Amino acid sequence: MTSPTASSRSPRRPAWAGRNYSLLTAAAVVTGLGSHGALVAAAFAVIETGGDGGDVGLVAAARTLPLVLFLLIGGAVADRLPRHRVMVAANVLNCLSQAAFAVLVLTGEPRLWHMMLLAALGGTGQAFFGPAAEGMLMSSVEGEHAGRAFAVFRMAMQGAVLGGAALGGAMVAAIGPGWVLAADAAAFALAGALRAFLDVGHIPPRAPGGGLIADLRDGWQEFAGRPWLWGIVVQFSVANAVVAAADAVYGPLVARDHLGGAAPWGLALGAFGAGTVAGALLMTRWKPRRLLLAGTLCVFPLALPSAALAVPVPIGVLFGVMFVAGATVEVFGVSWMTALHQEIPEHKLSRVSAYDWFGSVALVPLATAAAGPAEEAFGRTAALWGCAGLVVLVTAAVLCVPDVRNLRRRRTTPVARGGTERASADAESPVGGLG
Repeated sequence: MTSPTASSRSPRRPAWAGRNYSLLTAAAVVTGLGSHGALVAAAFAVIETGGDGGDVGLVAAARTLPLVLFLLIGGAVADRLPRHRVMVAANVLNCLSQAAFAVLVLTGEPRLWHMMLLAALGGTGQAFFGPAAEGMLMSSVEGEHAGRAFAVFRMAMQGAVLGGAALGGAMVAAIGPGWVLAADAAAFALAGALRAFLDVGHIPPRAPGGGLIADLRDGWQEFAGRPWLWGIVVQFSVANAVVAAADAVYGPLVARDHLGGAAPWGLALGAFGAGTVAGALLMTRWKPRRLLLAGTLCVFPLALPSAALAVPVPIGVLFGVMFVAGATVEVFGVSWMTALHQEIPEHKLSRVSAYDWFGSVALVPLATAAAGPAEEAFGRTAALWGCAGLVVLVTAAVLCVPDVRNLRRRRTTPVARGGTERASADAESPVGGLG
């Protein structure tokens, strides 16, 4: 019989949820709550200063353009320097830029170029943060637990998206966008403090090698040599662009004209977040053998929100559509992370993730900037139907790649955690320069 003392000392978390994983998850929840409310706040800050759809698109594009420009450099830096330090520095930049944005909104009427500049600083921070964070997360779990760990992480993160988007919309309606931006700045400060405590001393230092250009070339060879990898990245370069245009530009305008304003739109984004939580919960149990086939088939419903906004459907129907799209795309998200963890060497994770991110967001600035002119040229309804059609088209196309249909989950230790070449820049004493 187990004694009460022994029972009380039993661990409260699974064995695979170690210290680093727990800190990363907690920090992601904090930033998710702040950032997704801030996305709603930024759009309505532009609208409340007299901006139109084109202005909303320009601010969204300004946030994404430096993300595209600096992502590859960010990935190489994250594989060379300690990843947790790169993450903290990026959080500091995001905190300062959002705080300045909040001050401008709260103290007067910010000009469009002010908002674009501060959004660009936030995108720059994200360019360095994203590859470092993904590499750090993947190196924090063991192979046999990876799928469940990623599903739980994404469930927690998407739960924060749910709360952040819904709360952000309500707060914008109640007290204005400036205070939501201020809350996001505080969230970045707290998350950076948590990430400063990540332990990377157990990871061996990276062997001396070439400079930044050599790292980028090495990452490209790893990326280009895998058809399933670049095929899906090309797919999402289009899908993410048109979804971003629909969500960041057309969605707030449809909400203003037909749905009742910021609060209902925030709740609709929250319904998408609720769907992603449900999808992640499903993936803690379901382990599809053909990872990418199952995931890609679940991308088709991502076209539904754009179609619903094109009609536009009543708000209750939009909530349901957003929930379904969130649940199904999360099946893809967990499958994708599991495939990367299984197939990519650990010491190249950030660079490969950077090429993934780069391809996935490369067209977003163009799409969001062009959303306003497209609305004027074709009408909002036609533009939204075009967004939905492109998602379906590129998703069907990527299924023609054999490796997407046939890549299978392996039960053995993945490349990311095994092999004699396992190395990382996460050691406390980085080697090499940036030249």
